[in-house]
Amino acid sequence: MSNPSHSSAFKPILSRDIEHWDIDTDVAIVGFGGAGACAAIEAADAGARVAIFELASASGGSTALSSAEIYMGGNGGTPVQQACGYQDSTENMLNYLRACFGNRADEDKMRHYCENSTDHYQWLQRHGVPFKMSELKERAIMALTDDCLLYTGNEKAHPFPDAATPVPRGHNLQIEGDNGGPLLMKLLTAAVEQRDINVHYDSRALRLIINDDGAVEGVVVRIDQREHTVRAAKGVVLCAGGFCMNEDMLRTYAPDFAEGLVPIGNPGDTGAGIQMGMSVGGAAINMDSCFVSLPYYPPSSLTYGILVNDKGQRFINEDCYHGRVGYNALMAQKTSQRIYLITDVDGYGDYEKLSYLGAQVAGTGDTIEELEKELALPAGSLQWSLSTYNKHAKNGEDPYYHKSAAWLRPIKAPYVALDCTVGRGPFYPFFTLGGLDSKPTGEVLDFNRQPIPGLYAAGRTTAGIPRTASGYASGMSVGDATYFGRVAGRSAAVRR
Repeated sequence: MSNPSHSSAFKPILSRDIEHWDIDTDVAIVGFGGAGACAAIEAADAGARVAIFELASASGGSTALSSAEIYMGGNGGTPVQQACGYQDSTENMLNYLRACFGNRADEDKMRHYCENSTDHYQWLQRHGVPFKMSELKERAIMALTDDCLLYTGNEKAHPFPDAATPVPRGHNLQIEGDNGGPLLMKLLTAAVEQRDINVHYDSRALRLIINDDGAVEGVVVRIDQREHTVRAAKGVVLCAGGFCMNEDMLRTYAPDFAEGLVPIGNPGDTGAGIQMGMSVGGAAINMDSCFVSLPYYPPSSLTYGILVNDKGQRFINEDCYHGRVGYNALMAQKTSQRIYLITDVDGYGDYEKLSYLGAQVAGTGDTIEELEKELALPAGSLQWSLSTYNKHAKNGEDPYYHKSAAWLRPIKAPYVALDCTVGRGPFYPFFTLGGLDSKPTGEVLDFNRQPIPGLYAAGRTTAGIPRTASGYASGMSVGDATYFGRVAGRSAAVRR
């Protein structure tokens, strides 16, 4: 929830106190990442005069740093889904998202997104975003080939198939390597440059400008060490990213994620957009939630292993998406001193060549008793967990955690344990999922869920579709940011 101490530095100013407007536009957009670019394109196409104010010296934001998988489906399926043999109904996609985010979910936003997801695919294509009619079938964090479609979440992992038929919805751009983000932003930037949109780089948004009734009429920005007043006749759209780079905000709102993790985002992810929105009465919600990952695959063979705590106990089905595993591993460390991934030589495989994880080998053993002692686990604890797991895995079963049969096989000696404890080597990346409360139209809401006139937001400045790491799927943030950026820009442009 909002805290005045964090928004006081962004205290708004009254428009009646402004003697001169330096810049006059219809729609002012703060931030030139995926959300800001899409907002600008749609606002301009709706006939508005548009200005973008970007803190950095170039466009990109955190979208450019991502792999830019885009989560899309529903409506019978995107052309790629259909070409790969999948049908995906809107209700099926909605049911999956409901299962992902539970009582944190925003039903209106999810439905809006699912009902228009295939149209968003077509919009992206019209702006030059390339998708190949192919599927990457291997378990991967991202497609390093130019294949498009892949499972990027928990669609096939317990308990989600009970809620929705598994369908892959991650759409990778047609480019090899982890280069989707730069390509997406290159194409969106080109679309902005083809329009009469004024782009101001190296410009820091400082505070909003409101009238006596609390409606937003503009924004103050610093350009070349001078403060400029910007009148936005129709509205201001905040697309300034999240707050993973702001240690004070993390300690205040998301203390579970404030230490030992690695923020992934751009230097501008300081929460400034959220704080500006809060300063004029915007409600900040879901602020305690972050995406966090334990990227233990590739190699996918590590999925055959088991994750245990310092009592030798499993705590999750290991075929889950790396974000769900990372979140549960982080939460397990509230009551455990260590987290280990137990595997064997075959499972260890190409770990040293392929892994992003960075976890160190904590122990090895020719017998499970030997490994148990080396890890200083309670006597008999790991022996019981592994023998029980192996007994059921032999029959393709996992009655305790319901790992898919596709990832079940007995773990055999010699054994290897990787130390997956926060602060002991493994890579735990994270970014924030909380932000301004907003309608699907992009209108920012106050604590009574009433729109603040003239104020819009999109991307990680808002609490969007993804609300928890435990239900996250790769592509949800880029999909959410680009789609709702479009909607926010259009909404601002047509405001009367």
